[in-house]
Amino acid sequence: MHPAPSVIIFTSFSGLGFGMLFWLGLGMPGSTGFTAFVFFTVAYLLAVGGLLASTFHLGHPERALRAFTQWRTSWLSREAWTSVVTLFLMAAYGAGLVFLGTRYALLGVIGAALSMLTVFTTAMIYTQMKTVPRWRHWTTPALFLTLSLGGGALLAGQVRFALPLLAIAGTLQLLAWIGGDKRLIQSGSNIATATGLGNLGTVRAFEPPHTGTNYLLREMVYVVARKHATRLRLIALVFGFGLPIVLLSLPFSHIWALLAVLSHVGGLLALRWLFFAEAEHVVGLYYGRRDAGRA
Repeated sequence: MHPAPSVIIFTSFSGLGFGMLFWLGLGMPGSTGFTAFVFFTVAYLLAVGGLLASTFHLGHPERALRAFTQWRTSWLSREAWTSVVTLFLMAAYGAGLVFLGTRYALLGVIGAALSMLTVFTTAMIYTQMKTVPRWRHWTTPALFLTLSLGGGALLAGQVRFALPLLAIAGTLQLLAWIGGDKRLIQSGSNIATATGLGNLGTVRAFEPPHTGTNYLLREMVYVVARKHATRLRLIALVFGFGLPIVLLSLPFSHIWALLAVLSHVGGLLALRWLFFAEAEHVVGLYYGRRDAGRA
């Protein structure tokens, strides 16, 4: 699928922001006053900034409020509701820390749980898509959650949690790639099922359905060369997980911590780009793209 900058920013930064709010809600770090204000400001800039970026991918951004009306059937609508409730609860919790120097523990725990529920609803937007076999797997929500928790722990200065969580997320990413590369073939979908003509015999594309491009080709049938994907995967693993883990394992230094954060964010952006670029949408089969996501 087309890796639009808006959804890359949305899925990357909102996950980091809500992950950071999770740890702040549990009192880690247990800062108050101005220090707490800085932590919450960073978390809200990431979470709210990411959510706002997602609206730029809508055909009609002015209709974004309609997402709140479909919560019974739409994971997007559920994400909208959980994110808003989480942000309001955590604002009240943060105000207690910043202005009163008081931690309302129960409010923080509820806010932390809702933060992860928000990330889960985001992941389910993609996991429930039958048309993208690569995403329709338990590793998709598992990755969203561990990346959010690991990145959030890194930003919140919780090194003892960030190290194992980043290692787990890196392992899950490898599993997602190994299994995901085979999932379109294993789904049984092909040009015969895409066209519905399989009962007539062997189906092959004689001519393209269109003489030019269209919306489906632009948005759903993105092609990334194998050699480029392999290189980007290596970059994402090294900068998203390997380098931060090494830096966090060294004796603490603010310089190492800053470099670990920057490295992880860069790797995460590469991961998210690959998440969309390598997603083989079955509509590609209709256009004769057996390996719809790669060339």
